[in-house]
Amino acid sequence: MADDGRRGEEDAGPGAAHHVFVVMEVLLEKLKVLNYEEEVLMKHNMKNLSRHYFVSSPYLASNPGEQFFMFTIIAAWLINEAGRPFTEPQEYDEPNATVANILAELRAFGVKVDFPPSKLKSGSGEHVCLVLDRLAEEALRRKGFSFRRPHYPTETTEEESVMEDDAELTLSKVEEMIEPDDEEENVMDLEALKLRTTHTEAELSSKPDEILESTVDASEWNLEVERVLPQLKVTIRTDNKDWRIHVDQMHQHRDGIKSSLKEAKSYLDKLQEDIGKTLEKVSSREKYINNQLEHLIQEYRSAQAKLSEAKERYQQASGGVTERTRVLAEISEELEKVKQEMEEKGSSMSDGAPVVKIKQSLNKLKQEILQMDVRIGVVEHTLLQAKLKEKSNMTRDMHATNIPEPAAGPFS
Repeated sequence: MADDGRRGEEDAGPGAAHHVFVVMEVLLEKLKVLNYEEEVLMKHNMKNLSRHYFVSSPYLASNPGEQFFMFTIIAAWLINEAGRPFTEPQEYDEPNATVANILAELRAFGVKVDFPPSKLKSGSGEHVCLVLDRLAEEALRRKGFSFRRPHYPTETTEEESVMEDDAELTLSKVEEMIEPDDEEENVMDLEALKLRTTHTEAELSSKPDEILESTVDASEWNLEVERVLPQLKVTIRTDNKDWRIHVDQMHQHRDGIKSSLKEAKSYLDKLQEDIGKTLEKVSSREKYINNQLEHLIQEYRSAQAKLSEAKERYQQASGGVTERTRVLAEISEELEKVKQEMEEKGSSMSDGAPVVKIKQSLNKLKQEILQMDVRIGVVEHTLLQAKLKEKSNMTRDMHATNIPEPAAGPFS
């Protein structure tokens, strides 16, 4: 298989790129010999393979998933046909494992594999065709089938015998009398044939009478006539491009159509009559069934009406439930907020820190009040001293100058 796979690269000829097409066509013929239509296609409900199904080409439509699944199914079937048990792969099996198993079976047949398994995962290409071709060969070898060269039968050409008598017409003379025309080919020239016949008759009339007398036995003459009779037939090769041939074919086809139409018309008329009777039976049976099931149809209609009313009421009730559910959600949200506020207030009421802060603030205020009282006392004493000093000054001014000034106090 490796030699076959590298054949295109080694030749490097203009047909190397198309070698895979030939391999695929040969593979399809081998699969037909192995009866793959019934063994594989009908079993898996698949369509027939085309001539170039597994060929990878930009000019051909491809479906890698379908082609890979078809490749694995056919390869498993060929391995089983070749005499080795192989489990049929499923659609969701691991592709790498399936390809590895197929290549392992191929190596078991003695085939050298010199390409990576990833070449087979695409489901098409040269390597896919080569693998299937070698597996098909192994299956055919196990069944004892082999292709042989065709034997072509030797064609026996009828030799035209040329008679010495000028009165006999042979094919060579007819071809000499046929002249090509601009419009039509292979048309016999009647004028030349007429002149040739006249000339022959003149030659016969000019011969002496002794030649007409014959001493040959009549039975021998009849035997000779029977022997040369097949060689006296004139065969003219007809041209398929001649319009007369087409006209004759048209007449033959028309006669065939008329005869077939006469034969088929009776069957068609009978078929039409049978179909009409069947339709009448069906219509009568339909009317009978409708009459018998009229009350059930009425009950079904009333049940449908009740069902529609029940659905409408259900939709209305569903709308009310939805609205109430929304209101309940809003109320639940407000309740959660109130609970959160109550928890905050309760936690603040049970906490003693504010009371301690208040007590500290009161003590601080008391201290500040004492300080303020001291300062107020000092200020009042200062004011009293100032008033006393002012009063003493006023008294001194009012008395005479002989009045001695009072001694200065400690606050003067």
